[in-house]
Amino acid sequence: MNKPIQEIEDEIVEEFELFDEREGKYDLIIDMGKKLKPLDPKYLKEDYLVRGCQAKVWLHAYKEGELIFFEADSDAIITKGIIALLMRALSGQKPKDILDSQLLFIDRIHLRALLTSQRSNGLTAMIQRIKAYAGAFA
Repeated sequence: MNKPIQEIEDEIVEEFELFDEREGKYDLIIDMGKKLKPLDPKYLKEDYLVRGCQAKVWLHAYKEGELIFFEADSDAIITKGIIALLMRALSGQKPKDILDSQLLFIDRIHLRALLTSQRSNGLTAMIQRIKAYAGAFA
């Protein structure tokens, strides 16, 4: 049984609360990006690019049973960590739960404050694309 999104968000917040400094939080995000499984090259194409990101972000989604799973990659390590963070919270969830999620952990860990305005716009674009996939699979 998959964990509820809220429970995963709480775990993420706990991990980020271990760090007072920006650098520690950046390191955590970078580490998440480094652990992201490489995306199959067949998805490193224009059709899978997330528009609105400063860096290139490719996002693929597929459904198994009632659950949606995401795979992603980026050419920038911080961005790769951000998409890994979103996937951690939302991959393996039901479409309705993804669509209903408010992703409050983003504000709770002050993620946007760590990002440039362009990366923050990219974060919004990634969330919109994930929710678009969820809507298509719903």
